Amino acid sequence: MSSTYLPPELGESVHEVFYPDVQTTVNLFAIHLRSVGTDWDYPAHEHPKYELNYVTEGVQYMTINGTLYVQHAGELLLIPPGSVHSSQSRNGQGFTYFCMHFDIDDQLFLSLLARIKQVLFSADSPVTRQIEPVLHKLMSSAHDQSASAMVQRMQLQSAVFELFGHLWETVSQEAAQTFNDGYERIELAHMIRTRLQGLMSQQFKQGHEPDSHYGIDDIAAELGISPSHCNRVFKQVFGQSPRAVLSQMVLHEAKVLLGNPQLSVQNIAVMLGYKDIAHFSRQFKRWSGMSPSRYRQEQPALE
Repeated sequence: MSSTYLPPELGESVHEVFYPDVQTTVNLFAIHLRSVGTDWDYPAHEHPKYELNYVTEGVQYMTINGTLYVQHAGELLLIPPGSVHSSQSRNGQGFTYFCMHFDIDDQLFLSLLARIKQVLFSADSPVTRQIEPVLHKLMSSAHDQSASAMVQRMQLQSAVFELFGHLWETVSQEAAQTFNDGYERIELAHMIRTRLQGLMSQQFKQGHEPDSHYGIDDIAAELGISPSHCNRVFKQVFGQSPRAVLSQMVLHEAKVLLGNPQLSVQNIAVMLGYKDIAHFSRQFKRWSGMSPSRYRQEQPALE
C-alpha cells in the first residue's frame, strides 16, 4: 500500500531543500532489434505512442504521413503518436534497425517533444550523437545471456531513463528556437513548476488550504518576474496554468492518501489543509469526477 510523505512538525527542521518530485510513469512497448531482407515491406499503421527508430546497417525507406524519409545507418527517426507510417527496403538491400515505442506522463517532456517538428535526425545531429551510446547499450543488453530476466529488465529500465535524460537535454535545445526567449523560457517554466511542488509540500506541512493560499505571487517575486509573466510563460510551455498544475498535485496527494485505509476522509481533508470535509469532497469530485469515498471504494478496479 502506498503512502505519502509526512513532513516533520514545524520547528524541527534546521535547514531543508526541496528537490523536484519524481512521479513519472514510463511505458515501453515492442522494443526490438530486427534485420530484414530485400523484400521487406511493412504496411502503413499508426499507434498512440512515440516511436524511436534507429538504423544500424543499410537504408530504411520510411513513409510518415505521406512524406518519404530515407534513413541511412546511424540516423534516427522520432515518430509522433498518431502518425501513419510504413517501412520498406529497396534497391535489393536489406537493413537492420532498433525500435522502441514509449509513453511518459511527464508533461514538460511531452510538451517539448510535441514542439519538435523534425522527424529524421542525421548521424551528426546533437540528438543522435547524445543518445547513440545509450542506444548501443540497449542493443547490447539483448545479447547478455548471463543476466537473469529480472536483471535484464532493471538494466533496460536504467538505460531507458538515461536515454530520456539525454533526449531531454538535446530536445530542449532543439525546442528553444520555438520561443522568443529561447531555452531560458523553458528553464523558467521548469523552475516555476519546481517551486509549485515546494509550495504543495509547504501547504501540506502548514495546513494551508490550497484555494486560499495559492502562492503564485510569492513564486514570481522569488524569480524576479511579474505574476502575469509567470503565468504566461508557464502556460506557454506546459499548456496549463500554474493553478491547474497545483490542483493536479493536490489531487495526486489526495489519491495517495486515500489509498491508505487507516486514514479517514476527514483526516485526509485536514492533512491537505481543507477547513472541512465538505469542501475537500467538493473539490475532489470536481477534479476527479467522483467523491473521495467512491474513489476509495473503486480504487482496486481502477488499478
